[in-house]
Amino acid sequence: MNIAVCIKQVPDTETRIKIAADNKSIQEQDINFILNPYDEFAVEEALRIKEAKGGEVTVISLGPDRITSAIRSALAMGADRAVHIKVMKTPLDAQVTADALAKVLSETKYNLILTGKQAIDDDQAQLPSLLAEKLDLPAITVVTKLTVTDTDIIAERQIEGGMEKVTCSLPAIISTQRGLNEPRYASLKGIMAAKRIQIQEQSLDLSPENIEIIQITYPPQKPAGRIVGQGSEAVPELVRLLREEAKVLP
Repeated sequence: MNIAVCIKQVPDTETRIKIAADNKSIQEQDINFILNPYDEFAVEEALRIKEAKGGEVTVISLGPDRITSAIRSALAMGADRAVHIKVMKTPLDAQVTADALAKVLSETKYNLILTGKQAIDDDQAQLPSLLAEKLDLPAITVVTKLTVTDTDIIAERQIEGGMEKVTCSLPAIISTQRGLNEPRYASLKGIMAAKRIQIQEQSLDLSPENIEIIQITYPPQKPAGRIVGQGSEAVPELVRLLREEAKVLP
């Protein structure tokens, strides 16, 4: 089973984001970048399939030099190979990213292509479907349970108000959701082995982007909380404020 996993490097969820001077980007200095958490589910599922059926797992990522740390994280988990599509900055336009990834993916015959359901930085959640269109492959998104045979896939996916069971033939594209598995921690042996794996580098001319950031702003600050008293004596004043100021009571 030849499996590809498309991954992205994103700012750590605990990072305090600061807007850059141009008001169109964020300050990358002192930011801790990590492997996108939803992509960790994709890497883990690829490894489990490889362990059950044999084969090879290749991680592919598009971005500047710093993304090699995310690639090494996936290799330390147990991936076998890695491809780094080198660009100056990660595109905002998912169409551009999908074009580049599709070009690289089409160079090798993969039985299965996995991605996270979305990246936590831009939350676009478009890449799996765009890749499927460009590679002319079936796609099943937001998958929480996956069974893979030599020729077919049976997947359960989240839909509004319930779950949906879908089947399709291989090759196919799957996007992974929380609940599919529990990603493993990289072992010391895996970390040391990852350092010895040579990351294949590729350069591509990206297509023009059709999306532009006009402005980034901070969310409005919430007003400070108020203490209206203590114990039961504070209840009348609290009720009055909820009714007259907050207007959440009739």
